[in-house]
Amino acid sequence: MKATMENKVYTIDETQKAMYKALGYDITEDDGTVIEYGARKSVSYEEYKALEEKALKLEKENKKLKEEIKELKKGAN
Repeated sequence: MKATMENKVYTIDETQKAMYKALGYDITEDDGTVIEYGARKSVSYEEYKALEEKALKLEKENKKLKEEIKELKKGAN
């Protein structure tokens, strides 16, 4: 397996995995498939707010659709 961060790539074994992950390295299989992401990953505030707004919008839409389904089921009986 490999530990990668920016332009650094190290070949590691299972005993080193936790240490490199704590340092912020992504742990990948030899073919490049990500096993675990590094601890230092973060999301910008703007991206966070955009995702939060999207989640709120989807929650409202979900609630509305559930109520609509409930009303349709009442009408079908």
